[in-house]
Amino acid sequence: MSSRSLSYRRSEIYLPSSTSGRGLQRAPAHGVVSPYTLTRGARQFRLRPFAFWLLLAFVAAMGIWTITTATYFAFREDVLTRLIARQTEMQFGYEDRIAELRARVDRITSRQLLDQEQYEQKVEQILRRQETLESRANTLGGLSDVTSSIRQRVRPAPAETSAPSRFKLIPTGKKGAFLVPREPESPLGNASGNAQLNIATATGMTGAIAKAQASLDRMERKQATTLDLIEENYQSRAQQIRGVLTALGVQAGKAAKGERIAGLGGPFVAAREPKDASSFDRQLYRIGLARIEYNNLTRTLNSIPVRKPLDGEIELMSGFGIRQDPFTGAPAMHTGIDLHGRPGEAVRTSADGTVTAAGWSGGYGRVVDIDHGGGLSTRYAHLSAIDVQVGQRIKAGQMVGRLGSTGRSTGPHLHYETRVNGEAVDPHKFLRVETKLAGLI
Repeated sequence: MSSRSLSYRRSEIYLPSSTSGRGLQRAPAHGVVSPYTLTRGARQFRLRPFAFWLLLAFVAAMGIWTITTATYFAFREDVLTRLIARQTEMQFGYEDRIAELRARVDRITSRQLLDQEQYEQKVEQILRRQETLESRANTLGGLSDVTSSIRQRVRPAPAETSAPSRFKLIPTGKKGAFLVPREPESPLGNASGNAQLNIATATGMTGAIAKAQASLDRMERKQATTLDLIEENYQSRAQQIRGVLTALGVQAGKAAKGERIAGLGGPFVAAREPKDASSFDRQLYRIGLARIEYNNLTRTLNSIPVRKPLDGEIELMSGFGIRQDPFTGAPAMHTGIDLHGRPGEAVRTSADGTVTAAGWSGGYGRVVDIDHGGGLSTRYAHLSAIDVQVGQRIKAGQMVGRLGSTGRSTGPHLHYETRVNGEAVDPHKFLRVETKLAGLI
């Protein structure tokens, strides 16, 4: 039996060989690495070291592959069973995850539907409030005769506690429906991103609705304040007029009791405060009562001779009472006041009334007498011309004639008298009222 030898750099390694005498030996070399020699009988095969180690690696790899294949076939059933079990477990896990995500989507969808319904209800309430406030604004516009004279105090606008909302309502063409613009930076790629978007959208819509409600609240408070000012204005004016009438000894409404407004009519229905009405309607009812009282007092005041019969400042030449007669020099009773003026200057009535006399009357010269009702009357004497006639209804401030010097007169002036139940009284008692009621008449 032959032996196989392996030599490398002067050292030799002998391996068992087959009976055929094949072997591997290294040829001696003079200081140089010799190739490996494979001997088979008389034949020799020389291999370089790289080829030898490559062959050895191939043999080792084949051995490992053989062992692995044998192990696989030996334990194949167990491996397949474990793989199937692992696959089944992963499948169940995915199904559970999908079911959980579906449940979350259903919850989010349900919450969105509920939020949408609540938002639509709030928006509908805001629209109804807006319509109500617009109707109230039109009602306030009908009170322009008073609101135009009211000066409201300027109040500083409340500072916003938060930054302006980036959300706004976008109409969709359906009643009560709206959309909220989507934030471009919001994450949309996963369920958590959608949840954050929903939270941001809900917060933005809630903020927009809250701001709209706050704006309507401010408008409602402003309207309530305006109503308070109107009511206070009516009451203040009525109180002023009532005080003046009391000082003059005139009962409110008595002088204008028989006066009627033309072009109005209808059955009489007593005024009653509305039941279950809002504070705005109740306040309107009170304002209506105060307005009627003020109008009655104003009509009464219009029938009282409190206005000046001449334009401009009054220049008194002779007062009411005992004086020296300008012609005889003897003491005499002066039943009126003499007012200086230019010849031909307009003489105006001091109150509403009816002309009872218009013509020549002895020492008065050309004279006009006007009955104002309630026992009050006025006389305008020494006129150079008369512009009214008996029975004519005239308004306060209307011209009745022109200033002159007719009758028992020493020069151009107006003799003005005020009488109560036929008795002459001092006209200054009434003319002083005009200063107190500045702006009301």
